[in-house]
Amino acid sequence: MMATDSEKEVAYQVERGVHSSKDGSSLADGSMPDLVWSDEEEKAIRRKIDWHCVPLVTLLYMLCFLDRINIGNARIQGMNKPELPHGMDLSGFRFNWALSIFYIIYLLVEVPSNILLKRIGPRFFLPLLVCAFGLVSMCTAFVTTFEGLLGARAILGVFEGGAMPGMAFFLSCFYKPNELLFRIGIYVSAASIAGAFGGLLATGLASIPYWGVAAMRIGTWQNIFFFEGLITIIIGGLAPIWMPTKPSDAYFLNERERLIAAERLVREHRADPDEKVSWAHVKHAVTSLHNYTCALGFFLINITVQGISVFLPLILQDLGWTNTKAQLYSVPPYVVACAVAVAVAYASDKTHQRGIYLAVFSLLSMAGFAILRWSTDPNTRYGAVFLVMLGAFPGGPGFLSWAINNSAGPSVRAVTSAYVVSLGTMGGIVATWTYTYLDAPKYPIGHTINLVGQLIVVCLSLFGIFYCSWENKQREAGKRDHRLEGLSVEDQHKLGNRHPRFRLWT
Repeated sequence: MMATDSEKEVAYQVERGVHSSKDGSSLADGSMPDLVWSDEEEKAIRRKIDWHCVPLVTLLYMLCFLDRINIGNARIQGMNKPELPHGMDLSGFRFNWALSIFYIIYLLVEVPSNILLKRIGPRFFLPLLVCAFGLVSMCTAFVTTFEGLLGARAILGVFEGGAMPGMAFFLSCFYKPNELLFRIGIYVSAASIAGAFGGLLATGLASIPYWGVAAMRIGTWQNIFFFEGLITIIIGGLAPIWMPTKPSDAYFLNERERLIAAERLVREHRADPDEKVSWAHVKHAVTSLHNYTCALGFFLINITVQGISVFLPLILQDLGWTNTKAQLYSVPPYVVACAVAVAVAYASDKTHQRGIYLAVFSLLSMAGFAILRWSTDPNTRYGAVFLVMLGAFPGGPGFLSWAINNSAGPSVRAVTSAYVVSLGTMGGIVATWTYTYLDAPKYPIGHTINLVGQLIVVCLSLFGIFYCSWENKQREAGKRDHRLEGLSVEDQHKLGNRHPRFRLWT
């Protein structure tokens, strides 16, 4: 007779050693089976975590993205004009190389950075990264040559590389899978906030008159780097005052609330939150077919998001608008993208679905790029920018959280978040070459690349739904139970998301 799902779950709990103990002591996997709480109590704790984690991470990532894309704002404010004071020669493909070097270095440091984060803890490691890339951004204001700009962008990539996967992992240490995407969606929406705010801020900063000592005058595009970097350093330096390390020692919770905050995740993830990253965890993450699917989707989404974020002011300028108008007109699409990304994340968490939202919204991006590719009317093309951005911006947090949801154990999730973002970052490298001066002003090649990319995203999303549904059915039919044969309780626990009782999100 086939066991029911509830019976299998009980069996799995017994296999893990999760059973009632008279003294209420912690078990080997860190679980406290006698600890009970109400839904209202858990909601109150979650609200406290929300107020102390999500706004801070959102602010830090906004600064991260702002310092990354401000080079696009600086370019149309005179940075690429050597005839102007402090301008430099960025003719030909030089600007594209300055963008590429950032993503190449960024890609190499993501996984090592997240492993360090797991060992050191986020409270000081993440703010340290923020302060460091803020300092590099501020110093970019004093760069006067193309070679110096390459060096500054490479160093920026070293410190920004660990920011996004690190913040995603940080949030995954506080939230259940069905709570995660909404929070990741909010903090990743900081990218669109940064784009909107960046255009306004760049317009204001570039208008500040030249200032400084006689030997080092600063003005126009230099103000963008200097002041945005300075703001980043200040906020990053203050962040440890507010940032917690993990639920079990959160300063804003009392003793019982800490126990509940930690225990609810132990029971949900079926893992010890303090486990160390090992080679087995790395292998588990990088050999997952689902992680490959999410990483490739993130790669294609990144081609669009990173490309549009950097080149949007230039694309709008080439519609015939002035520098200031192009900066200001870049704001509304970002605002819309931010609102839609958060709404999609909320709906996805509530419905426990990932793939269908990714597929549907990528269709909107496809429509936008088709209009940009073949339309000639400036206003119509500007309207297409809205479709592109509201369709693409939900994709990054969607694919990242989908991969994290289907990875069990904090160490595997730490590697997964960095691994998926690392492969996805390759899309940022491609993005830097999708729009070149040879393709201006309509950029048909760039729009075609993105159109095809979004089509593949739709296919990947549908494949992910099919694969996860099929795998769940195999497990429900008992066709994965052989994985438990000959294994001790501890080794069965290490199976993580390969355990026959684990169910994948679709």
